[in-house]
Amino acid sequence: MSDFDAIDSLLASLTPHTPLPEAPVRRDLRERAGLSKAQVARALGVSPSTVTGWEAGRDPVGEVRAKYAYLLDGLADKLTHPVPSPANEAPSAPSATPEAPPPEPAPDAGPTSDAETSVRTPGAHPDDGDALAEPQPCVLCGRPAHHQVAGFPQHLDPTQCAPAEPQASRTTTPAPTPPAARRARATSPTGRATPHTGTPSRPRSSPDPIAAAVTDALATHEGDVEAATAALVKRAIPDAMALLDSCRKGGRYAIVAHPWIPDILRKQSARGADQIWEARPKWFRPELPPGVHEVTALDINGAYLSALKTHLPIGQLEHTIGTTHDRRRAGVHLITPPPWEHGAYLPNPIGNRDEPGPLWVTEPTLRLLLRLSGPKLGLCEPPEIHESFTSGATENLLEKFRVILKDARDRAIAQEDEVTLEYVKAMYSKFVSTMGESNYNRELYRPDWMHLIRSQAFANLWTKALKAHDAGLTVVRAMGTDELHVIGDWPKVFPEGRGVSEVKVKDVYPIGSEPTDPAAAGPIDEN
Repeated sequence: MSDFDAIDSLLASLTPHTPLPEAPVRRDLRERAGLSKAQVARALGVSPSTVTGWEAGRDPVGEVRAKYAYLLDGLADKLTHPVPSPANEAPSAPSATPEAPPPEPAPDAGPTSDAETSVRTPGAHPDDGDALAEPQPCVLCGRPAHHQVAGFPQHLDPTQCAPAEPQASRTTTPAPTPPAARRARATSPTGRATPHTGTPSRPRSSPDPIAAAVTDALATHEGDVEAATAALVKRAIPDAMALLDSCRKGGRYAIVAHPWIPDILRKQSARGADQIWEARPKWFRPELPPGVHEVTALDINGAYLSALKTHLPIGQLEHTIGTTHDRRRAGVHLITPPPWEHGAYLPNPIGNRDEPGPLWVTEPTLRLLLRLSGPKLGLCEPPEIHESFTSGATENLLEKFRVILKDARDRAIAQEDEVTLEYVKAMYSKFVSTMGESNYNRELYRPDWMHLIRSQAFANLWTKALKAHDAGLTVVRAMGTDELHVIGDWPKVFPEGRGVSEVKVKDVYPIGSEPTDPAAAGPIDEN
């Protein structure tokens, strides 16, 4: 009987799954309540992409499932039993026609600011147009409008609306959608309304959120380029996260935005660092050939943007012990790096490190060392791997996100649009810098990704130094993610321009001096 008692005890300990409504109902409840995916995600401690998955049919488990079910039950109750009108509010007159449904809330729109306070005609219906004290951007087309409907600036005459100019994103508190905006909501080819993706976004007809955001900022600040740029840079983090969320729709892999993180990836103190070594280069050539040389300081364009293409772990990191490297996985590794014997003309691929012994490195650093130790290059011995924290990985996890930013950057350069260029730069640089332990980005906590992307940028710079050396240039300096100083005919090696595959000239300066005694000059470095 003891065996059956143990089984009964085990069965009694199991808690049945909290029931959840069907996926379309979940999305409908959230949208009718005027909540964005980001708001729901913050309340439940997950990412907006996770909410996207739940609304596409995936089910949460454990405690978060119970919380999600509680939220959905509460929304259903609120929407089914609306709060009664205050007692001092005059009852509406009876009507022979059926009562129109209340306006649907719009996740995209924000509350009316003080500048948008309207002059309402006494006794006017809430949907009648009210004159604005100052023109405001129309919620439908972005052009200045002199009236508002239900608190939203818009043109009363449809002929005044220009649908070609999209309204950009608004990230403020949700408010009811005006009737005209509801009618303009885009639909899919099947006729179903396009679901809200959690993006602080533009009308569904806008194909380019970056261009729409720039248009809106310039309109809001009346063409003041500096003010518009400052406003766009300030909102770069939430806009980048919204873009990432929209890029992951229909993606093959679901991003785990807040996984368990091992202690080696946690800061040891508020101002301290974790245990990961990113291999940041800070190298000067110790000796130069005699004579005076002209050094060109090259600036590598879009270093962090290019580094978004790297092998990133998809899920939670798992601990393994052993010397084998699995190329299907990615993460961080405890290694003993090999000796580096080429410091006279090339930087050490693990950066400047004075302390010997094992250290935790990232996937890009390990893969670079393995490549350098391979039969094709043979520049060092293989590193010794002791243990790892890895997960299944893909190099294309952020590829769609990267390509959208790259295309926007290329267009901005071609059109000499410095506002868009600074906005895009802020989006990808701040995206990388805030995905760790940051108070500015609560939607994504992946310090492992932050280290991997940074290390990929450092590895890319090191690879360019090797390319320069193999092409006969003298590498003088390699710094950070984007600074490479060389002597020689560099345009034959690196194309000049502002594209991500090109370089810019940052500086040109002389170095060295003519020897006073030719016989005392040291041997020329043949490397």
